[in-house]
This record gives sequence, structure tokens and C-alpha cells, in this order.
Amino acid sequence: MSPVLAGVLQLLALMVALALAYRPLGDHMARVYSSPRHLRAEKWIYRVIGADPATEMRWPAYLRGVLAFSAVGVLFLYLLQRVQGGLPGSLGFASIDPDQAFNTAASFVSNTNWQSYYGEQAMGHVVQTGGLAVQNFLSAAVGMAVAVALVRGFARSRTGELGNFWSDLVRGTVRILLPISVIGALVLVACGAIQNFAGIHEVGQFLNEHSSGGSQQWNGGAVASQEVIKELGTNGGGYFNANAAHPFENPNGISNLFEIFLILLIPFAMTRTFGRMVGSLRQGYAILVAMLTIWLGFTALMMWTEFHHGGPAFEIAGGALEGKETRFGIGGSSIFAVATTLTSTGAVNSFLSSYTGFGGGIALLGMQLGEIAPGGVGSGLYGMLIMAVIAVFLAGLMVGRTPEYLGKKIGGRQIKFAACYILITPALVLCFTAVAMALPTPGHSMTNSGPHGFSEILYAYTSGANNNGSAFAGLNADTQWFNTTIGLAMLLGRFVPMVFVLALAGSLAEQSPVPETAGTLRTEKPLFSGVLVGTILIVAGLTYFPALALGPLAEGLAS
Repeated sequence: MSPVLAGVLQLLALMVALALAYRPLGDHMARVYSSPRHLRAEKWIYRVIGADPATEMRWPAYLRGVLAFSAVGVLFLYLLQRVQGGLPGSLGFASIDPDQAFNTAASFVSNTNWQSYYGEQAMGHVVQTGGLAVQNFLSAAVGMAVAVALVRGFARSRTGELGNFWSDLVRGTVRILLPISVIGALVLVACGAIQNFAGIHEVGQFLNEHSSGGSQQWNGGAVASQEVIKELGTNGGGYFNANAAHPFENPNGISNLFEIFLILLIPFAMTRTFGRMVGSLRQGYAILVAMLTIWLGFTALMMWTEFHHGGPAFEIAGGALEGKETRFGIGGSSIFAVATTLTSTGAVNSFLSSYTGFGGGIALLGMQLGEIAPGGVGSGLYGMLIMAVIAVFLAGLMVGRTPEYLGKKIGGRQIKFAACYILITPALVLCFTAVAMALPTPGHSMTNSGPHGFSEILYAYTSGANNNGSAFAGLNADTQWFNTTIGLAMLLGRFVPMVFVLALAGSLAEQSPVPETAGTLRTEKPLFSGVLVGTILIVAGLTYFPALALGPLAEGLAS
């Protein structure tokens, strides 16, 4: 079987699996967030945290819940790392330095999971499981809660109430993330991922029995359970530095395909949840079509450039195989790279810095779109709905009508919230990149010069501000400058946009429904999906094209 055919078959198998899970999972999530019932375990949690799940919140109160909960998470995870050296199960690891502890705490609470450290050399079992893995669940649940609040803003009328943040947080964790993670961890263990609390042990000869120094030392760990929520919650932080390229995390081609499935599962299914909650499945399908169009287009482009772009050496190797795991091949690596950069996952099973110039540019652009195709857990849906508001507004300007979406008028107030949302992340990326390139010290962390070196810096801040977490590699980001600035980019890139999302949700929920007329734009039609895709590509292109031209485009055209 040719490598190209193998990659296409993997893509087809992935699409079939996602299609089979789409309806039951999407409907289940709609029931979870709409049901008036609370499970016994959930009631116990409410008593412990002192929350009343029946209290409805307006958007300022909902936002305060999000920010307060996340701030406590950052503080807790920071302190846990700082005292790691005195904790049981630390495996002799020292406490983490302040700048790196801040970066890691900001990273995992913001659903970014950027790692400027070697996981197997820095973190013991207590921090890995009690700190990082827990935040993998909670940060994902926060994103889902904010998305559901925005959906309620479209679905409700004449009220500013968006639900209860604590109820949404607990339900998303207990009824959605935990059950799927238990099943997924068992699947990964069956595939060969490790799951234990063993200490450092020696792994036998890697070369041959007559070689010296052929053995290596590895930590054990609860890897399978952390791996599944890292992918399912679109987090991305790996137990080991090699991330999903490590055989303990991702043993074979089957586990690789399963992990990609986990990355895409909830973000795609949430479009059906959206359709159910607003009372029109066709509206959810329109958003789904836009997501699928971008995802399939980016995957096809990535596979084409990695299989075929290059000279005779590429033809002999069957494509750009450097930096890619031979267990997965170019096809499995390309599909994974697109899935992880079009979502906020950040897990990697290959070395993105060794991709072709255009391949690295595709990964960069995937994040710069806003990671909305299908995007992160929760953040993908609310990001796509923000872009839908922009698309409706532009369409309304073209035909001379007051723009409406799902029976709600999109006026000056709503479009200002949407515009602020789409401007904050590019501002963070481009400003931090410009400052880093202008100062002498950050440049010392670059392994490469020229366009590729610029791409290293641009990718780092794009990954941080978009809450992705993947690294282009080649950049030594474990410095006070990068730990601090990327940490700030992650926090601002996660929580400032949420302010505008919830403000928009509140303003929509207060409106009275607008009756549909013959001139109303049909947002459930394929035409609107096309307008939405065009709006996304144009906005991202106009924003980032100059920076991309200095990095991956210049490198690709010169190769």
C-alpha cells in the first residue's frame, strides 16, 4: 500500500468514526446542559463548593465565576509546583522555578498546555496527576460552559440570564468528560500506553547486546489517563517531552488514529448540541459544514505539501519524512498536525519545525484562524459563532438590511463585542512577536536564523495567545522572558475574549425575537456556510499575511 493511500484511508476511517459519534454525543451534551435534574454526586460537589445550581446568572456574574475559578486554579497549580520537592511521589524532582511555575500554571488553566520543560525530568506523580491532569478536565469544562452560555444567549429572549456557571462546570466534567475519559483510557492501555505510578527504571538495550550506553532510564506514570483527557479536552500537555510521538503515550497507528478522534470528537459534536439548544438542527449543520470544509481543506493541503513538495530526495523517501514518526508515517503525522493546530490541543506526534516551509505555514495559519475548525472544546463553537455574527453583519451590509442571526438583531453593540473578540488575539500575537524580534535577548533562544527563525518566534506567541500549546521546536522557551511573556499571552488570550463572548451572550438574551421575513438571510443554507468560510479566511488573511510572508511563505518559496 502506498503511503498516500494509507493516509487517505486513515482520513476516511476517522471521518466515519466521527460521523457515528456525532448524533449521540451531540444530543447527550444538549440534554446535560438543559436538564433540570442534578446527580447525587453533583449535589455533593455543590455543597462542598457552596454553590446553588438553581441560581440563574447574568453575564457579569457568570464571568466573575469563570475568572474567580480560574484564578484559584492558577494559584493552586503554581504553589503545587513550587513545593514539589517536599511532596511524596516527587521522585526526587526539585521544586519548579518561579517563572516556569507561573508559565505552567497559566498554561494548564488556560487550556493551552504549553510546556517549556521536559515532563519526565521535571514533574513528579503528584503534580502530573493532582495538578496538571485535574486542570485538563477543569479548563476544558470551563470552555464548554462559556460556549453553552453563548448558545443560551441566542436561544433565550427578554432575559439576561445565561444559566449557572457552577452547574455547567460540574455537569460538563461529571457527565461528559469523565465517562469518555474512563473508556478512552482503557482503549489506550489496550493499545499499549502505560498506566502506573512506578518510579525511574531502566529500559534495556536500544542498540545491541555488545553496545555500551544503549540503555535509557524512564519514569512510569498514569500516562493513559492523562493522555486521553489531554486529547479529549483539547489540552495537549504530554507526560513526556516527546508528547504524542513517545511510544508510552502513543504506541502505534491505532492509538494515533484514536487520539486524533478524541481531539475532534467534542468540538464537532457541539455543533449538534448548538442546533438542539436553539431549536434548529439545520443551524448546527451549517456551522458543521463550515468547520468540515476548512478542516478537510487544510488536511488535504498539509498532506499534499508533505508528500509531494520538494526535490528528488523527497521522491526517494516518499515525502518529507524528516521529523516524523515512522510508526505513523507522513499521512498519520499530517492528519494529527492539522487536527491539533485547528483545535486548541497542542499535542504533537511529529517535529513541526522539520515540516516543509508551506507545511509549517499551514499549521501556523490553522491557529491564526482562531482554532475554530472545529476548534477547542467549547472555544471552537463560541469562536465560530462569533465569526457567524461577523458574516451575518457583512451580508446585511451588502444587501442593505439590518443583520439578524437566529432571530436576534446584530446591532452596533453586538458587532463591537464581536470585533473586540477577533482583534484581541492578533494584537497579542503580533505585538509580542514584534517586541521579541526587536530585543536582543529573546533572539538568543532561536536555533535558526532567517525566515525559519522568525517562524519559531511567531509560532510560539501564536500558540500561546490562541491557547494551542504546540511548539514549532528549535526555540529555547525556558527563559524568564519567554516563560513570562508567553504566560501573559496565554492568560490574556484565554480570558479577555471570554469577556466579550459573555457580554455578547447577555445582550442577545435580553432581546425580543425578531420574526422571520422574506428578506431574512437563511443562515441554515449551504450559501451561508460558504459566506462564513470566506469571512474566516479573509479576516485571518488580512490580519496575518504580512507576518506569514516574512516566515513560512518566504521559506517555502525559497526552498
